[in-house]
Amino acid sequence: MFEHGFFGNVLSKFYEDSVVNNSANALGSIKAGEFFLCVGAALVMGFLISMIYIVTHRKEGYSQSYVFTMIMLPTIIALILLLINTTAGALSLAGAFTLVRFRSVAGDPKDIAYIFFAMAAGTACGIGYVGFAIVFFIILGAVLFVLSEIDFGGCKKRHMTLKIAIPENLDYQGVFEPVLNKYTTFHKLRRVKTTNFGTLFELIYSVDVLENIDQKKFVDELRALNGNMTINLVFFKYDDKIYEN
Repeated sequence: MFEHGFFGNVLSKFYEDSVVNNSANALGSIKAGEFFLCVGAALVMGFLISMIYIVTHRKEGYSQSYVFTMIMLPTIIALILLLINTTAGALSLAGAFTLVRFRSVAGDPKDIAYIFFAMAAGTACGIGYVGFAIVFFIILGAVLFVLSEIDFGGCKKRHMTLKIAIPENLDYQGVFEPVLNKYTTFHKLRRVKTTNFGTLFELIYSVDVLENIDQKKFVDELRALNGNMTINLVFFKYDDKIYEN
């Protein structure tokens, strides 16, 4: 930072000493009450967020390690920001958030949102806005609970994805229409792709199946048309997206 030489060494030494002394004084200015209030509030927020996560995922399942992460993350963020506020900006807020890295692929986009939920609560506690953190948790937690209970955005059970594997030499246009018209109220071919190094085709339909149908009979009739090859009939909630009619 400073030029070499006698005066450069003196200035560099003075700069380093001043930074160390200021940081030490700032850290010494942290009161025990402030520390326990911010960190304790963040810990409580993390525990409450983990409870919301458990409740909203009780039907689809969840990982225990992810629950522990929800508890730990707000506390860690709060401590980092508490230190940032007392070291004259030695770190930035953006730098604190870059400490969070996803080392594994999140199984659900909602899980990523819970990560930011926990980080936001920890940030509010870390900069001293404990009241805002509580209000923020109450509002968002209540919204998430209600949306989970009413299954907001979920598809009807009759909405399904049908995947049919066929040989590459089979002209599929119109072949499956009679069976689909018999067992569904709506069907549409969404995508056609090759599989098994181009030796097979996979037809992907979105369908609305009739209520109380015999699904085995439905699949058996399709198998009679595709040469007894693979057929998958899955709910949209286990597919990659929800198709609208």
